[in-house]
Amino acid sequence: MMTEKTIEQRFGERIRNLRKKAGVSQEELADRAGVHRTYLGGIERGERNPSLKNIDAIARALKVSLSDLFKG
Repeated sequence: MMTEKTIEQRFGERIRNLRKKAGVSQEELADRAGVHRTYLGGIERGERNPSLKNIDAIARALKVSLSDLFKG
């Protein structure tokens, strides 16, 4: 039986894909967004549930809109 991915896991994958598409490291994105690298890694792995403030900061750091961040 296949388990469905959590919303945190799907959101984390989206962040990772956008970060890689932008050609930036976790450390660089975390620095741009004003969060710690290990926190960003936790988001990408679906282990963290980021606040709206941090979601907005990550979107700005990736230079994408909030709606683009949630697509897919």
